[in-house]
Amino acid sequence: MDATTDRSGGQDLLDLPMPRPSECPFGPSPEYARLRVEAPVTRVKCPTGVTAWLVSRYADVREALGDSERFSSRPGQVVHFMAHADPDRPVAPGEFTRMDGPEYQRFRRHIGPELGTPKRLDQLRPKVQRIVDERLDAMAAAGTTADFYHDFAVPVTTAAIGTVVGVPYADRALFHDAAAVVFSGLTDALQLAEAIRPLHGYLYELVRERRKNPQDDGVSRMIARSAAADESFSDMELVSMSAVMLVAGFDTTATALSHGMLALLAHPEELARMSADPKLIPGGVEEIVRFFGGAAGIFREATRDTVLGGQPIAKGDYVILAIQAADRDPGIFRDPDRLDIARKTTGHLGFGYGAHQCFGQQTARVELTVALETILRRVPSLRLAVPLAEVPFKTGTPVAGPAAVPVAWEAILPAEKGH
Repeated sequence: MDATTDRSGGQDLLDLPMPRPSECPFGPSPEYARLRVEAPVTRVKCPTGVTAWLVSRYADVREALGDSERFSSRPGQVVHFMAHADPDRPVAPGEFTRMDGPEYQRFRRHIGPELGTPKRLDQLRPKVQRIVDERLDAMAAAGTTADFYHDFAVPVTTAAIGTVVGVPYADRALFHDAAAVVFSGLTDALQLAEAIRPLHGYLYELVRERRKNPQDDGVSRMIARSAAADESFSDMELVSMSAVMLVAGFDTTATALSHGMLALLAHPEELARMSADPKLIPGGVEEIVRFFGGAAGIFREATRDTVLGGQPIAKGDYVILAIQAADRDPGIFRDPDRLDIARKTTGHLGFGYGAHQCFGQQTARVELTVALETILRRVPSLRLAVPLAEVPFKTGTPVAGPAAVPVAWEAILPAEKGH
């Protein structure tokens, strides 16, 4: 037994492989390549102390994601990373991400129209375009260097999801502060409750105000749909849905955009292909999501004695579905560790799969596509301002990616010339 193993019940337990960005800035831990072949379903010990079956082969991950009757979301999505997440804690009212079946679908059907219908996406796109152009104008006015993550990606995705829900940009600190605690691996349950309380209080007042004075925003439309639903939603359920959209909807997309841009700048041949043929951008977005999506993996609980990948799993056992490792399965994607913006990515799991796949994926696609289209058009000289080895990466969070992306440029073209 060495430092990476523990003995429990006579069995050595591997520590959950963690991201090693200094060694693999654009991929999962290199241990996954071996595990997919030698132990595609293996027992691991997580940083939070939880033990689980780690699943790394594409077919097995997809099978479990697609079968919520056998593999429940009740423990929470990333229990293996976050100290405050107690898999045995009862599901709170409105905590729909830990629900399954019809109970979960009731919430998903209510949020879906705000984030995924063609009509709503058509309305969102020009708003995102305006947000992106304003951020590039601000960067141009500030000089010729910036941190792409903090100065561009986070402001853009924050303004976009605030627009969807109906929360002004000026009030962003409420959900930024909450997200910092929710996605921290160091936070305890008390700190979590204290961090969430101001956001929930703000949204509760917003729901009450929108009931009296409806606006053209997501909160008002969810209130209207609730009144017409067979089972209406309480104010706290509406608060919970709005909070999830805000907290989960800005940094995940900002990190994917920043990680994707970093990868493109580090692979200039792929950036040049995209610049020469902008029609490749939507497919390039899918490749970025395949490359970086689901890096932390998703947590599930077996609801019955079952078998996955040939491994017997007992009722009540936890499993971690290693999505990023699954999307690097060479049996599914040829040369999977190579960034290829023209790759056929059909079937990738970067947005999840099955009943719980990301309900904000269409909104994220719009944001990523508009951002890349506009950057390539208006900032053709964009480049990394430091060597790749000096780019810092986040630690202690399931939202894996760069903590900053220093960039520089010669000029940012005005929006009208860029068009």
